[in-house]
Amino acid sequence: MVGATRDDAAVQQSEESGLALESIKPAQWLLRGRAVVTSVLLCAMAAFTGMAHAGYAAIVVDATTGKVLDSVNADQRNYPASLTKMMTLYLTFQGLKHGRLKLDQKMSVSSWAANKAPTKLGLRRGQTISVQDCILGMVTKSANDAATVMAEGLGGSEQHFADMMNAQAALLGMSATHFDNASGLPDPDNTSTARDLVKLAMALYRDFPEYSHFFATQEFTFRGRVVRGHNHLMDRYPGMDGLKTGFTDASGFNLASTAVRDGHRLFGVVLGSRTAAVRDKLMATLLNNGFEQRPTPPILVAEAAGVRPGSRAAHILAALSPIETAQADTIAVAPRHHVRHRVTHQSVARRVAVVRGTCRTHQRSACHRVAAHHRAHRATRLARRSMKKPMVLAARNRSADKAP
Repeated sequence: MVGATRDDAAVQQSEESGLALESIKPAQWLLRGRAVVTSVLLCAMAAFTGMAHAGYAAIVVDATTGKVLDSVNADQRNYPASLTKMMTLYLTFQGLKHGRLKLDQKMSVSSWAANKAPTKLGLRRGQTISVQDCILGMVTKSANDAATVMAEGLGGSEQHFADMMNAQAALLGMSATHFDNASGLPDPDNTSTARDLVKLAMALYRDFPEYSHFFATQEFTFRGRVVRGHNHLMDRYPGMDGLKTGFTDASGFNLASTAVRDGHRLFGVVLGSRTAAVRDKLMATLLNNGFEQRPTPPILVAEAAGVRPGSRAAHILAALSPIETAQADTIAVAPRHHVRHRVTHQSVARRVAVVRGTCRTHQRSACHRVAAHHRAHRATRLARRSMKKPMVLAARNRSADKAP
């Protein structure tokens, strides 16, 4: 649809500027036509590769071998919506594992957290809530107020917590991700890819097996009322035991899932579906095909986003998509005992300074070294730091997150 709209706009612009097609000689018409088509395609490709938009994407990975079983637009930037909370949960589990937090620890609710848009638990300023209830609120109801409470409790402020999220994302090899808040509420700077999000989903189960059971929670009782989850696919897909849903107008309906069949675990991510039901059906198809070792036609992912098969938009999107099926390259995945969880204040400050371009005078040489090393050797540096085992990955706003 995007490509078709731009194509029509280019033709209309040429007509309005006095470019009477019938008056042009055939050779001139051919040259100018090629120029228009080339311009349209270049603009569309730039838009698709350089910015986030409500596109569609999917990826399925074998948790044991790291092999990508299906991949469509896996490196396309999109809005993760409440899949952002997977990183908030990662840092929460990290705090629990290292003794900085306890499950029964009471966290204070600020006005900033209480005023977050739905979905939410309805927390009020001055109240307290336990870490465990914050976790359950994020997993089930995708509670934005609970996510913000954890962000402020761990980072002092949500903005500083976002810096921590980005530092951890870099350590996990999520090179195409930038977090700007803890909840995934609409923000043009809160972007990720299906590839990066499946890395995060796998890291949650790999690094914190003692807390992975939280993702199977379908409901919990909070202050006398039952809070039910949004992940309805878990109710009917055998072997599914997590993870997370997400939705905003800008993102479409997103889902990260994991399931086990005959002792074999798969992870999947779907982004940009047009409804929750369509998203769930697509995820079930992707997982079924993954377990049965057969590919999923990429057009099914496009159709889930509302692209009609055979339409001009489908042809243009197919042409612009860099890779439609999995053609795998290898990166490294850290075994559990080699993962480094600690992120020092100095490393966070340097990474954030590089991203924001705000190196202070006394930091300049260190910042410049980090920036150069980060650009030239990101994959090698992260692999040497915390990755040993090979993994294969594809090369290829209702203004509030209502998170069905």
